This record gives sequence, C-alpha cells and structure tokens, in this order.
Amino acid sequence: MIIRSATLDEIEAIRALFEDEVRAGKMLPRSADAIRSNITDWLVADAYGHVVGCVSLVLYNQALCEVRSLAVHADYRGNGIATDLIKQALVMARERRMRQVLTLTRAPQLFEKIGFRRDFVANFPEKVWRDCAPCPFRHACDEIALLYTVN
Repeated sequence: MIIRSATLDEIEAIRALFEDEVRAGKMLPRSADAIRSNITDWLVADAYGHVVGCVSLVLYNQALCEVRSLAVHADYRGNGIATDLIKQALVMARERRMRQVLTLTRAPQLFEKIGFRRDFVANFPEKVWRDCAPCPFRHACDEIALLYTVN
C-alpha cells in the first residue's frame, strides 16, 4: 500500500469512499467538481491499484490549512492507513510552508497520537466563515477541533 497524489480518473473512487458516511450524516459530501478543481490537494492510499483511502488538504491562508475528507474503505480499516494519510498530509503542509494544520473530527485520539492538540474552532475564523457558517450541522456539530503546529 502506498500513499500518493490523487489523479483525475480517481474522483469517483474517492467519492465512493465516504458515500456511506455522507448518507449517515457523519460527513459532508464533496462534489466531483470540487475535487477536480483541487485535485493537487488530495492524497490517496493505493492498494494494488485500488483507491482504499483518501484525505485532502484545504488551504485557508498562507499559514493555516486543514486536513479533511479523511476516509478509509471499511475492508482496510485498522491497518494504520488513516494515520499514514494524515502523516503524508502533514508532509504536504510542510512542503507548502504552512505553519498550522487544523482538523475537525469525531476521532480526536487518532490525531492526538500524531501530535495534534485540542483547540476551539472559534479560534479559526477562516474556517468558521468559509465552512462552518453554511454547514447544515452547524447547530449540532459534534466534531472536535485539533491543531498541529508544523515544525
């Protein structure tokens, strides 16, 4: 299994990874057009030519970005793929000279073991205005904000 940049012909495979989570109301949908327009910000976990995991990096300004759309196919969970995807996203953030990496998650322990620390989403107005304000779950959000400082 390798972590690599996503390609345009993998957009539907990426969307399929979090389709069940979207239907369950646990994840926001990502349109094919949105993924296509930011394909260089997506990483995939490739197992023998099959996309089994994904993550994206969303840039808010010259210093802050977010790790989001993390998903791993159910048959491959529990093998460290999510951790590998997050770590590679942090490498991408470092290469882009980001200073802080934000995430909102229901699995804080996954991110904390990598070095993320709990924070408050209100400390990141870029995130709130761009993503949280229009979110249909904004009044019942159960995600925890965590922040990673890039060295």
